[in-house]
Amino acid sequence: MGAMLRLTDIKLPLDHKPEALKAAILKKLKLPAEAVLDWRVFKRAHDARSRQAILYIYTVDVTLKDGAPVPKDARPTPDMDYKPVAQAPSSFQRPLVTGAGPCGLFAGLILAQSGFRPIILERGKVVRERTKDTWGLWRRSVLNPESNVQFGEGGAGTFSDGKLYSQIKDPRYLGRKVLTEFVKAGAPEEILTEAHPHIGTFRLVTMVEAMRQTIERLGGEYRFQSKVTDLLLTQDRQVRGVKLESGEEIESRHVVLAPGHSARDLFEMLHERGVAIEAKPFSIGFRIEHPQGMIDKARFGRSIPELGAADYKLVHHAKNGRSVYSFCMCPGGTVVAAASEPGRVVTNGMSQYSRNERNANAGIVVGITPDKDYPGHPLAGIALQRQWEEAAFAAGGGTYAAPAQLVGDFIAAKPSTVLGDVVPSYRPGVTPTDLSTCLPAYAIEAIREALPAFGKQIRGFDRADAVLTGVETRTSSPIRIQRGDDYQSLNTPGLYPAGEGAGFAGGILSAGVDGIRVAEAVAKSIAGI
Repeated sequence: MGAMLRLTDIKLPLDHKPEALKAAILKKLKLPAEAVLDWRVFKRAHDARSRQAILYIYTVDVTLKDGAPVPKDARPTPDMDYKPVAQAPSSFQRPLVTGAGPCGLFAGLILAQSGFRPIILERGKVVRERTKDTWGLWRRSVLNPESNVQFGEGGAGTFSDGKLYSQIKDPRYLGRKVLTEFVKAGAPEEILTEAHPHIGTFRLVTMVEAMRQTIERLGGEYRFQSKVTDLLLTQDRQVRGVKLESGEEIESRHVVLAPGHSARDLFEMLHERGVAIEAKPFSIGFRIEHPQGMIDKARFGRSIPELGAADYKLVHHAKNGRSVYSFCMCPGGTVVAAASEPGRVVTNGMSQYSRNERNANAGIVVGITPDKDYPGHPLAGIALQRQWEEAAFAAGGGTYAAPAQLVGDFIAAKPSTVLGDVVPSYRPGVTPTDLSTCLPAYAIEAIREALPAFGKQIRGFDRADAVLTGVETRTSSPIRIQRGDDYQSLNTPGLYPAGEGAGFAGGILSAGVDGIRVAEAVAKSIAGI
């Protein structure tokens, strides 16, 4: 077998024939067909900047036959196979992982695959019981504060679009490890090659179950409805374990802290215990809904089955100095109730794998910062979130219905009393009203300015009967649990803050990658490396 090369930026029309890709590979290599032993697609994206000539863009790995000449400008195919950094010694204290979202899931998996038999503590329920409780809010307006969109096996990512791409730096291809494990657990193999893969909620449920079974088969242990309420510390602040709400204490000198971004009571406990925490930027706003067919036409000129439902990414820098941008865009999806605390309304977006629901939705959010908007206390961002979630609950009528407003009315600064052709998907329902009471004035001003600007980029985006639903406040964690280069808390050795809730990730893929990195740090520490 000869050289293995990675070829990039191979462009072909959407309707190209299978043999056209091989011909393009040979043309790029400037080699005859007999010089190529094998090839496979690594990534496939599309370029829709010209609606008249939408193109596929391929990255391909090629294996040349032994002795075949290697082009001077060719890049070798990188080694993407995951290699464990340590194996468990004959005797050790089992590590703890708190949280069974994407970060905790991959921290637990890596530790289990390396022989460390982790104990995974999850405050919520197993994923199928959690799903029933989540539907209880959506269908009956009954909130379970410990089992909902935010809390339970799989984390907040389970009820989402299931996006599996990120812009993090990943020189070791740990993201490939995440995708490979997902495929083993039942995800479609196309997530390994599509540039912007997604899975969808129903598939994520079965995958999470399969990965739990793998961890348990390798000696790991799950404990559901096991809420961590305190840290056990030595006099010199070394972690020696955790205390559960039941009163049980579990000893361990290695605790991976992988909470979701909504574990507010946990953040409060950590602050009281003196763990180093800082406030960090996040964003607040609304969900916007349009007919998916309108977005398809604006982006592609028409609906194109090969490309699926169209998405978008928008940003506007407002005159008041605020940045407004689209967040967590869900093609062919629904707006979902994502509250985790009584008396508060929170929205999020979700899609199934098919992405075939009537509406497209996305967060339209405004960036906010600690210095400017919530200074003075590491947990001040939580108070700000709660303030506007309570305002949304009141504006919606106090029943977990969400406040909503037509885009035309919002821009004109007048309350909505009826809805138009765009039917909002949020359950348990919406209340037409005035959304200006649900966010700070600077955010309302910036979004009012941004919507017409977005209408110039996507025709119809500011159509009068598009629907805004409030509020979106959980875009990311409002805090960061500070850690050093060894992935341990700056002032509490043995505590390993990780993932989105700890302030080190944003989405399923990056959270999974951070879980791997932290698990490796734990493994090295236990193994004495």
